[in-house]
Order: sequence, then structure tokens, then C-alpha cells
Amino acid sequence: MTLKRIILGFLTVFLLVFFIGPSLLGSWQQPQIQSRLELYQTNLLLHATEWQGEPGEEANSKSLRDALIGIEPLKNAQKQYQEAKEQAETNLAKAKAQAELLPAKTEQLETTITQLQDFINQVDLRLGIFQAKQGESEIAIQTWQSVIKRLEAKNSNSQSGKTAEILLGLWNQPAQILPSSEATIKKSLDGWFRYQALSQLYTTQQREEALSQLKAAEQEIAEQAVLKLAIVGAVPTIGFLIGVGLLLFLLIQRAIKGKDSLLARNGDLSWSTPWDGETILQVFVAGFFLMQILVSVLVLPITLKLLGLDTTNFDLRSKAFLVFVNYLLVAAAALLVLYGSIKSFLPLPEGWFRFKILDKWLFWGFGGYLAALPLVILISLINQRIWQGQGGSNPLLSLALETKDLVALGIFFVTAAIAAPIFEEILFRGFLLPSLTRYLPVWGAIITSSLIFAIAHLSLSEVLPLTTLGIVLGVVYTRSRNLLAPIFLHSLWNSGTLISLFILGSGG
Repeated sequence: MTLKRIILGFLTVFLLVFFIGPSLLGSWQQPQIQSRLELYQTNLLLHATEWQGEPGEEANSKSLRDALIGIEPLKNAQKQYQEAKEQAETNLAKAKAQAELLPAKTEQLETTITQLQDFINQVDLRLGIFQAKQGESEIAIQTWQSVIKRLEAKNSNSQSGKTAEILLGLWNQPAQILPSSEATIKKSLDGWFRYQALSQLYTTQQREEALSQLKAAEQEIAEQAVLKLAIVGAVPTIGFLIGVGLLLFLLIQRAIKGKDSLLARNGDLSWSTPWDGETILQVFVAGFFLMQILVSVLVLPITLKLLGLDTTNFDLRSKAFLVFVNYLLVAAAALLVLYGSIKSFLPLPEGWFRFKILDKWLFWGFGGYLAALPLVILISLINQRIWQGQGGSNPLLSLALETKDLVALGIFFVTAAIAAPIFEEILFRGFLLPSLTRYLPVWGAIITSSLIFAIAHLSLSEVLPLTTLGIVLGVVYTRSRNLLAPIFLHSLWNSGTLISLFILGSGG
């Protein structure tokens, strides 16, 4: 055994034990972004319930609004929040049980418990507003009192407790207006819930002008909410239906035409791979995973410290730019390792890293995107049942959801929709998939490379959906034999995700 193989073996075990394994296990305790997305969409729906339309067009506006928000939207939204609370309570119980088994709580576990407790209190504030809005003031008061009692038991001076006291006072009989009510409501509540609380406050204070201005502002937001709901609801639905039709067409064509069908094209054609598994391991161990650690944990933090920059004080634009720089450094380092690993095999056999502009890559990429939509959506629904809102998500998604700044969104877009597709498709479809055909049939190489692609994102809840997406990317690449096709598909997917996040995040 050579020294190189010993070092590679050591690095592989080290990364599995101290980086990949802990990252995946750590993500098990983290909430999925999907749960937040559902609540963000619910918040848009709540705004839409207030839309009255233009004068003289109330009937048409009501028909459109009802088609988008459905029957009994408040009850449905309340149910959504109640389910989110119950899931959070389940996860909190699991986290506390896990903490009892440990000799000392980890910082991550303490943070998770605190976040879940705060989330439950925040949801109860909103559930109380639902109840009060539907004439159940006594139940609402009990809900807010439960928040106050929980925080008093912990001797906590939380903002949630102050907000609960203010809401309780506003809906009590007789009403009681506490000091700084307006400022606290604006700070603690958002969206439709802020509107309802402020409306109750201004009505109690008999501030007609402030109430009139509030209702006018809410009408503008409600009109925008209707448009956003149409986009985030109708567009994916149309894409889903077209995708189902496309999949049925491809399967029927495969059954009728056999090896002459689009799905069977190049399906059994392997690449001529001049290197062995040692080179594959070298590229991913030393090039991909190790470079992530070196850049993210050592190079970038040390550089920022030398420049006197404190990331805790970064605004969203700065965070977006930092993510972009970090990604570029990791990608550049990994591609350099890739080049160094295969340099001795140049020139490569025909078909490797093929970029052909005058080809049908747009056709393959867009078709693959439509086919991926129903597959990934269905797998994601199953995935939600498995992980019950846990399993973590890509941190970039949370940042993008918070983004109301177009400059920050533009930086995220360049990172996720341009840099990521180019780098990841070169590495996973351009290098890994063809390399694996030395040892596996093409379909086996597609599945294996897709699973590694999913695991590389280091979130347990994303393994199944990303493996499914990776399989579609692999099929598109092996059939088209043009890296531009999966790059285009990958870019479309990430672009659609970012746009949806921005629309939902700007819903308040």
C-alpha cells in the first residue's frame, strides 16, 4: 500500500467521523425550512382575506379571492398554526429527552430547545389572535395567559410575554391599554397579525385617522398578496401537471419504441475512464470535502479576523456576499484538485466534460426540469412524513427567505443559480458519474452519484429530494451527453426555489 493511499484512507475516515457524520446527525435536530414556508404561505393567504378589490368590482374580486384562499381561510390558517405548534411541542419533548440522557447539554441542543420554546410562544400569540378574530375572546385570553405563565415559570422577561399581556388587555372587557403597546406590537408581530392587533388598539383608542391609514395600507398589501399567491400557487401547479404529462409520454414512448425512445438514448453507453477509484476518492475527499473545511473553518475566518471584520455584525448584503465568496473559494480549490488529479491522463477520451452550445441542451434541460417537478414534489411530501419537520435545510434557503433586499437577492441568485450549477454539475455529473461507469452500469452510476450529491449537502431531510433531483440530472446528462443540459436544469431549479422564497418572504 502506497503512502498516498494511506493518507487518502486516513482522510476519508477522518471526514466521515468528524465532518460528514456529525453534520448529518446535527441536522437531525434542526427544523426544516419547509415548515416555515407553509406558514409564510399561510400568512400571504391571511393578507388576501382582507382584499376587497376596486370599487365597483367587489363581486369579481371576491370570486378571485375565494378561488385562491378557499372556504373558511381563517380556520384553515389556524389549523396550520396549530399543527406547527404540535410539531414543535413534539420536537421539544424529544430534545428535552435527549438532553436528559446527556451528562451535559451541548450548546447546539440548548439553542434548539430555546428556539422551540420561543417558537411555541410566538405561535400561541398568533393562535390567540385567530381565536379573538372569530369571536372566541375568552379562549384567546386563556391562550395568552398560558404564554405569560410559561414565561413566569422560567423567570423570563421575554418580548413574547409583554406582547401577550398587551393582547390580553386589548381584548379584555373592559379593555386595558398598556404603555408602549403600539411599539411592542410593531416589534413582536408581523403581517396580518400585526394588522389585527393594531386595528384593535386604534379602535380601542378611537384613533380614526390611524385606523383609516392602517386599513388603506392593508388593502395594498392584500392586493399584492393575491398576486403572490397566484404566482406561488398556480405556476408550480401548472408545471406539476405538465411534468406529469411529460413523464407519462416518456414512459409510453419507452414502452412502444424501446431502445429508440428518448429515455433509452445512450442509456447503456459507458464512458472510457482512464483512472481508477483512487483518483475518484482523491477528488472528493481532498478536493470537495477537505477544501470545504479548510476554506470555511480556517482560510475565510482567519482572513476576516485579520481584516478586523466581525460577521456577527454583518447585514444581509454582507452575509450574502460572504456566502458567495466562500462558495467561489471552495469551488476554485475543488476544481484545482480535480484538474491536478486528471492532468496526467490528458488528453481525455472522447465524451468527457462536453460543453456543446450548438446542441439540444435547452430542450433536455427544460424537459428535465418539468419532469423533476412532480417527482421531487411527491418525494418531498413523503419526506415530510418521515422527518416530521426536522432534518435541517440548506442555510442559504433561510437567508434567502429573509431577503427583502434586491441586491442581496441578486448575490444569492448568482451563487445558487449560476455558480452552484456550474461547479456541482462539473463535479458530480461531469466527473463522478462517468467515472463510476468504470465499475457500475450507467443506471447504477446515476443512482450512486445522485446519493453522494445529496449527502454532500449535509442535511438529512434533503437526502431523498436531492437524490431524486440528482437522478433526473443524471438521466438528462447521460442521454444528452452535454453538461450544459444538467447545468441549465440545475439553474432553473435553484432559480425557481429562490424566486419562491423571495415572494413568500416578502409576504408581510
